[in-house]
Amino acid sequence: MSSGAPVVAAVVLAAGGGRRYGMPKALVEHEGSLLVERAVRTATAVCDPVLVVLGAQAVDVWRSADLGGATVLANKDWETGMASSLRTGLDGLRGWPGPVDAALLLLVDMPGMTPEALARVAEDASPDALAVATYDGVRGHPVLIGREHWAGVIETATGDEGARRYLAAHDVLEIDCTGLADPTDLDVPPSGVPSAP
Repeated sequence: MSSGAPVVAAVVLAAGGGRRYGMPKALVEHEGSLLVERAVRTATAVCDPVLVVLGAQAVDVWRSADLGGATVLANKDWETGMASSLRTGLDGLRGWPGPVDAALLLLVDMPGMTPEALARVAEDASPDALAVATYDGVRGHPVLIGREHWAGVIETATGDEGARRYLAAHDVLEIDCTGLADPTDLDVPPSGVPSAP
C-alpha cells in the first residue's frame, strides 16, 4: 500500500431506460452535449479510473457519445433497476488491475454536478469511507464508498434502491456541498420539450 493520496474511481450510473423521461437519459441532450458526456467529463476531471455503466440502448449510447477517458461497462440486467448497475460498476472496480481505494457514485441525470462537488467529497476517500454529499441538509450525490464496503453494498443493493439500504445501516459522513453543485435530477423533460417517441 503506497503512502500517496487515495485512488478514487468514479462510477457513472447511466443504464436506465428513462421511463418517465420517455428515452434513456444517457441520450438526452442538455446544453449542447449528451447527459452521459457531461457526467463523464465531470468525473474525469477528478477521478481515475472512470467507469460508466450503460444499459438501455447501450450500443446507441456507445456509438453516439464521446466517452473518452472512461471505461464502458454493459449492464445486461438494467431493467431490474439501479442496483444492478451499481453492482456492475463495483464489480468492475473489484476486478480493476490497479489499486482503487474508494468509488464516487454519480447519476447520469444530474447535469448540474460539478468537479468541485466531486473533489469535496473525494477529500474523505479511504478504503473504509462512507460519505454522501448534502445540499441544504438533504442527502444527494455523489456518494463515496470505500473499497471495504463494496461487497456489502453489492450484497444488499436491490431494485432501484442502490446503496440506500446499506448506507442506512452504517455511519455515513455527510459532506456539505451546498452551492458547489445543483443536485436537481432530470426526471421528466422540461415543459415544452418533446420526449422521444
